[in-house]
Amino acid sequence: MAPTPAHLALITLLLPLASAALIALFLRRAGALAQIVSVLACAGYAAAALALAFGGHRETAVNASLDWLAIGGFTLSLGIKFDDIAALMLCIVAVVGLCVHIFSIGYMHDDKARARYFGGLSIFMFSMTGIVLADNLFMMFIFWELVGFSSWLLINHYCEKQSAADASKKAFIVNRIGDFGFLLGIIACYYVFGTVNLAEIASKVHGGVAVIACIPLALFCGAIGKSAQVPLQVWLPDAMEGPTPVSALIHAATMVAAGIYMLCRIEPLFAAAPAALNVVMWVGVITALYAALCAITQSDIKKVLAYSTLSQLGYMVAAFGLGVATVSNMYAPYDTLFFTGAAAAMFHLTTHAAFKALLFLGSGSVIAGCHHEQDIFKMGGLRKKMPVTFITFTIGVLAIIGMPFFAGFFSKDAILYLAMLKSTPVFIMLALTAILTAFYMVRLWKVTFWGETRTAESSHAHESGPAMLFPLIVLGILSIIAGYTVIYGGAFDSILSRIPSTYGDPLHHTIILITSLAVMVIGAGAALLFYKSAATDSLRDRIPGVFTILTHLKETPDRVYNYYVAKIQQRFALFLNFIDQFFIGGLVVRGLAGVTGFLGLGARALHVGSIHAYLYWFLAGAVLIWAFAAGFLH
Repeated sequence: MAPTPAHLALITLLLPLASAALIALFLRRAGALAQIVSVLACAGYAAAALALAFGGHRETAVNASLDWLAIGGFTLSLGIKFDDIAALMLCIVAVVGLCVHIFSIGYMHDDKARARYFGGLSIFMFSMTGIVLADNLFMMFIFWELVGFSSWLLINHYCEKQSAADASKKAFIVNRIGDFGFLLGIIACYYVFGTVNLAEIASKVHGGVAVIACIPLALFCGAIGKSAQVPLQVWLPDAMEGPTPVSALIHAATMVAAGIYMLCRIEPLFAAAPAALNVVMWVGVITALYAALCAITQSDIKKVLAYSTLSQLGYMVAAFGLGVATVSNMYAPYDTLFFTGAAAAMFHLTTHAAFKALLFLGSGSVIAGCHHEQDIFKMGGLRKKMPVTFITFTIGVLAIIGMPFFAGFFSKDAILYLAMLKSTPVFIMLALTAILTAFYMVRLWKVTFWGETRTAESSHAHESGPAMLFPLIVLGILSIIAGYTVIYGGAFDSILSRIPSTYGDPLHHTIILITSLAVMVIGAGAALLFYKSAATDSLRDRIPGVFTILTHLKETPDRVYNYYVAKIQQRFALFLNFIDQFFIGGLVVRGLAGVTGFLGLGARALHVGSIHAYLYWFLAGAVLIWAFAAGFLH
């Protein structure tokens, strides 16, 4: 008998958990066997996820739940909500996750802690799937925290390095700040709506229940932390201390995209609170532009991609914040179409997952080939020594800078079109961000792969093995065709069918096409002309003032947080410690203990073990009772 959609959903959820449990309990010292178990579990996961998404199961959405905990009138349920948006996200997690697992076979081959690494990958896949399939906010929050735990575990894989330990703690703590706001938003939802079920919340909002802006904004705090938006963006660049495949899985394609997915899940709340959407839009715009400026001065290949991820996540958040736009259909002029920012954001999330995972895994291939060198100015000439990596990495660069007919072109085109319809300032800032994206990505590509080799590491570079090259080829293909499958394939009709780049006024469409080409040519051309393949940064050599300003821009948030922690938070903590030690511990606790001890000493003095003394106390008590009874002491 064929498995039902509910059974397939449970397989995708529980198979990675079983893998993680098996590795943790029995295979902690058997790295090779743990690797096999984790990869096979991920392959089974991917098969179940793709069968669920493309096996005809989306015609009838899956909604199943059971009560897990009941306290008075409050019931905490665990349930599955499978629809088009969940199917899309599940496919992203499955495909990228499987590519990362296969790539890790080669990349982590000599690592002594392979078992812990692959166990961490499995627990992450379980946690991320829980977020995707959750039918209520409480369940989503539980798996949200599990994703934070698995992220901490994987970032801290090289735990003997102090920088890795610090980065993992930083990621964990910063995410908890955003999650506190997320939890407050969930509680507020329950207070206002009497439920945290996603479908019930949507029906009550559509039924006319008023939504105040603070509820969606509190929930947005979770996305600010998980998707690394300003001002909680500081953890993501440091998280590059983890193994490069971890960066591809968690910090490019899936975990950081969870914030965008969560926003799309609660879109009805934002639709009822336009002021909240405006805040979301500007947070995304500022993050996109800020991160693009920071990426220009980076020399670490992974940190360039990290700031690029920040910028692209800002693009997605800005797209969501743009809300709904209406425009006439160029194919049916009398029809009015509604374009949603959520659709544009999910579209860019889909294409970004393909090309950013490709770029991160490509950087991992470069790092492995150059004997773990990460400074791009110590590379050079790698196109001849690593031809497959060069070709696939080039595809990823073309996709992210918006080269026509590559995946990124379609999704970025959709966001720019929506911005042009909704807000001219936002459109200008996002177009500027696109110019900067083309500039720093072509800079990275030229310095790394062109020119002559500059160090012993790059001169002895070698192409990676088949296990590492196969995922690059798969993701390279997806970085080309992902845009076509969404625009023309109609695979997920209910959320991505009417993307702004497909429909609309021909004049607007032409303006966006010209804009997309112009920003790509300006940014890429400037990088090709300005940067030469050399051992030093051309920007630092030619315009040191600009380089210094951009460096300070990158470092300022960390300095502000360090100042706050050292000068304000730490002193406030010392003050609370003084209150605790002197007043509570000293006056209250020790004072009361002293009084009690004094009374205890008096009581002990009565117990002398002499029958004569006890007789006197008995007589004294009898006299007092007689006196009360006689009324003498009234």
